[in-house]
Amino acid sequence: MSKLPLELLIAAPRGFCAGVDRAIRIVELAIEKHGAPVYVRHEIVHNKFVVDSLKAMGAVFVEELDEVPDGAPVVFSAHGVPKSVPAAAQDRGLAYLDATCPLVSKVHREAERQVAAGRHIVFIGHAGHPEVIGTFGQVPVGDMTLIETVADVDAFRPANPDNLAFLTQTTLSVDDTSAVVAALKARFPDIQGPKGEDICYATSNRQAAVKAIASACDAMLVIGAPNSSNSLRLVEVAEREGVPAMLIQRAADLDWDFLEGVGTLGLTAGASAPELLVRELVDRLSTRFDVTEREEETTRETIAFKLPRGLEAAA
Repeated sequence: MSKLPLELLIAAPRGFCAGVDRAIRIVELAIEKHGAPVYVRHEIVHNKFVVDSLKAMGAVFVEELDEVPDGAPVVFSAHGVPKSVPAAAQDRGLAYLDATCPLVSKVHREAERQVAAGRHIVFIGHAGHPEVIGTFGQVPVGDMTLIETVADVDAFRPANPDNLAFLTQTTLSVDDTSAVVAALKARFPDIQGPKGEDICYATSNRQAAVKAIASACDAMLVIGAPNSSNSLRLVEVAEREGVPAMLIQRAADLDWDFLEGVGTLGLTAGASAPELLVRELVDRLSTRFDVTEREEETTRETIAFKLPRGLEAAA
């Protein structure tokens, strides 16, 4: 039986970013250096395949520091942690490694600077996300307000509207965030913004790559985890461009009915999804379709981040 043709447009850049690469490498090197088990507070990145792979090497994932035994090495996730976490680790004499993405750390430092300057911070982000929790934990309680939508801006009643600053989560929708920032600036003309863009280069690039192929696609698949903010944003970007889109974690999750009548399929992966999962999905598609692959590259990423001191030698 002959297979139906399927043109596969693969977005580039896609998949792992420099911050994710660095975080995973930190856990791998910590296991090499200390031996198993090495404890990791929270998922190192939001991807089950990555987490399971590290578990197989000897990583033990916990939600809170008090689950880490005395004397055991612990790694903090790429999303960042409140200041209270490393302080508690030091109090207990735990050897810890901070895998916080340097671009998240940049937001943390900016938050400290703005509070030191006496400003109240408006933080644009998603309630409950680990990155938001970590950033709020950099400044005293009450010095930062979470804003998620333009409606939240309208409802915001600051004590001192002339002395505000805004920062954003690094994995947001570029378009949604622009609308919220515009609303903030319209209501509070003197509000101070970050020195550079807070939304990270990888998030912006992956969204732009989806936009670049969307008009040529009948549907789009995004490989990523349901708790991965940047992956969910890629689905939203595609849908906003008028393309039906679906988030899947692995090739086995593929719903063949979704591909009914699809001649050209777009494919991308969130920043915490390895390329191996992309290839796995292409192989699965090839079992039912005569697949023709074409990669559309919108920009080339060359950024790499240094490892923490003490692991550089191990690398």
